[in-house]
Amino acid sequence: MPHPAIRALSCGFALACSSLVLAEVEYHDSELGRISVEEVAHGLKYPWAVAFLPDDGAMLVTERPGSLRLVDAEGRLSDPLDGVPQVYAQGQGGLLDVQLSPDFHKDRLVYLSYAQQGDDGKAGTAVGRGRLADDRRSLEGFTVIFEQRPKLSSGLHFGSRLVFDGEGRLFVALGENNQRPTAQDLDKHQGKLVRIEPDGQVPQDNPFVNTEGAQPEIWSYGHRNQQGAALNPWSGEVWTHEHGPRGGDEINIPQPGRNYGWPLATHGIDYSGSPISEALGESAPDTEPPHHVWRQSPAISGMAFYDAERFAPWQQNLFVGALLDRSLIRLQLDGDRVVHDERLLKDLNERIRDVRLGPDGYLYLLTDSSKGRLLRIALADR
Repeated sequence: MPHPAIRALSCGFALACSSLVLAEVEYHDSELGRISVEEVAHGLKYPWAVAFLPDDGAMLVTERPGSLRLVDAEGRLSDPLDGVPQVYAQGQGGLLDVQLSPDFHKDRLVYLSYAQQGDDGKAGTAVGRGRLADDRRSLEGFTVIFEQRPKLSSGLHFGSRLVFDGEGRLFVALGENNQRPTAQDLDKHQGKLVRIEPDGQVPQDNPFVNTEGAQPEIWSYGHRNQQGAALNPWSGEVWTHEHGPRGGDEINIPQPGRNYGWPLATHGIDYSGSPISEALGESAPDTEPPHHVWRQSPAISGMAFYDAERFAPWQQNLFVGALLDRSLIRLQLDGDRVVHDERLLKDLNERIRDVRLGPDGYLYLLTDSSKGRLLRIALADR
């Protein structure tokens, strides 16, 4: 039975409203025990990503139509922050990922990825950064540090996730704009994982820095539409995942200079039911196989490793959101190897867009809808 708990009322800071209301905690079964689901905030418009501010429990949440909002520790939802770039909010485009600088306590820099329109009307993924104002109502001095070149999207396959590695380099997981062959073209950013310095400069040890005609930011290529990226806390390697076509969603551990196959190799077919015309099969010469693959696509988005102490049964697990499958996927790991797949929270019947591990050891989810929610997930009996 639902158990009542005191939770916060989501409202604009400018509105006069009670900060607390009586809400319910939902419980769901899992192999490792009951899972509790608490609503932290609601009324978000197609939320895409969440990042945790230090010290007071507040969070930044992106909304795909173009707003960045602050959710305070009581769940109150701010007005949209000023200073956010104009975005191309068509199709799958809009305001996408958010990450804090590794030195946020010193520089207060917030990184955003978003769909950016070019002069010819086509769009691509861009990344920029700005300083979060002391009153947390705006980003100051927002500057673009990376632009996907060329711009080829008419509204599809932007990616994109941002993740800093242990050396402070920024990885940007990109889509191929639904232009399949471009994922194999080193003169284009489409279908690539790129690696840049925090200010957008190119690290001189990137694999294609000295390759004539190649975009020097490229780390790996042959990707389709990457909507998950996270730093493995045990190995220090960046993992990404990507949507396959009709089947073939996959996880990769991208290595420098390697080709991950799309569209030459895939475990999926076209949405029409026909084979992918460029595909040679499930493998192709000089390409890397996926680290893990779903032959039936859950439509994955968001990804978080669990290494907190709060819930010991979740240790060595990887959590992935699912849009089509409307679930939270728990992948049990043995080292890097995926040894078990469990689908959680299917009774919620909500598209899971983002999954993050909070500094408090709880998991936080964003649901993808015009009335999106920010949820806090726990093992209820721990």
